[in-house]
Amino acid sequence: MQRSCLLSPGCKCNEAFEKAFSYTPEEIINIIKDSGLRGRGGAGFPTGMKWEFAAKAAGEKKYVVCNADEGEPGTFKDRVLLTDSLDKLVQGMAIAGYAIGANYGILYLRSEYKWMLNDLNAKFNEFKNQNYLGNNIMGKGFDFDIEIKLNAGAYVCGEETALIESMEGKRGEPRNKPPFPVQSGYMGYPTVINNVETLCNIPYILEHGVAEFKKYGTERSCGTKLFSISGDCAKPGVYEMDLGITIREMLEMVGASNTKAVQIGGASGSTAGEKDFDKTICFEGFPPGGSIIIFNKSRNMARVLKNFIHFFEEESCGQCTPCREGTRRLKEAVDRIERGEKLSDEDMNTMLELAEVMKNSSKCGLGQTAANPFVDILGKFREDF
Repeated sequence: MQRSCLLSPGCKCNEAFEKAFSYTPEEIINIIKDSGLRGRGGAGFPTGMKWEFAAKAAGEKKYVVCNADEGEPGTFKDRVLLTDSLDKLVQGMAIAGYAIGANYGILYLRSEYKWMLNDLNAKFNEFKNQNYLGNNIMGKGFDFDIEIKLNAGAYVCGEETALIESMEGKRGEPRNKPPFPVQSGYMGYPTVINNVETLCNIPYILEHGVAEFKKYGTERSCGTKLFSISGDCAKPGVYEMDLGITIREMLEMVGASNTKAVQIGGASGSTAGEKDFDKTICFEGFPPGGSIIIFNKSRNMARVLKNFIHFFEEESCGQCTPCREGTRRLKEAVDRIERGEKLSDEDMNTMLELAEVMKNSSKCGLGQTAANPFVDILGKFREDF
């Protein structure tokens, strides 16, 4: 079912902050933990747990970073929140700062969204003039401000440690973990990094309560989720749906017919074939990234696979061998297939072994998931090859 929890007007900033400041930081963290809110950027890590780790970490400064580097192919939901629901994001970031003891916020913005800069800065200044940002917010003795840092265009900087390297003016490459950002993040200080949508859920949970939030979704995937839906359907766009919706229900909602495949979670996500359409989109089912791309039966999945693999080979930062060399070998394999060459069983087994090595030994999520479309699409649509 389509919802409007995030896509409807929320409470005003003064009401949200009055509600938040009526709790102690520890109480807010416990509320977010009880809500079951999980990160909406793709990984699904429990938000309250992340905040708790940062709150307990030692540091003379702490930071809240909003990851607005919406670079996954087919994803545009965060753009809608940035343009239409910025007040919710400001509330979410400030409340996160209050909860973990941070006075500094950074909005890390996708380079392709540079056109938003002037408007975002103007709105942040309005929030300061209304005393919703800056010093002594609403006379509550809490200071919090937000600055914007722009991504230079690298897909890998969606990974949180590469994002931090980029913000510090370095080459955008993933760090070794541990330490994790909640222990040592931006400039070596404890840092919470949350996705735009994750932070926009915070004021809703505080305003409506944990029970209302958990009315939607499943036991392990609470709440609603925004999806950027595109491809072969009559009604593409940004939809807010219950986590746990089936693929078939989603296809009916957007007017898709004669559907052959659905790519869920972007290029690095999972590919669903017709046999999967009664399965659910949730953390315990098909993982709910922000992008859903629909392909009808006129599409050749070999070409879809080629586009995905070429994308990963181009976007690999080259730091770790499994990803750097693995994406090149996968690209060579799909190029051979497109030229009409048949991969031998030995070649196929080698590629599948390579995919497993990449998954288990790459340094970050890009390399760990880059082979997903190769395994999924070849496994489910062999007739197209």
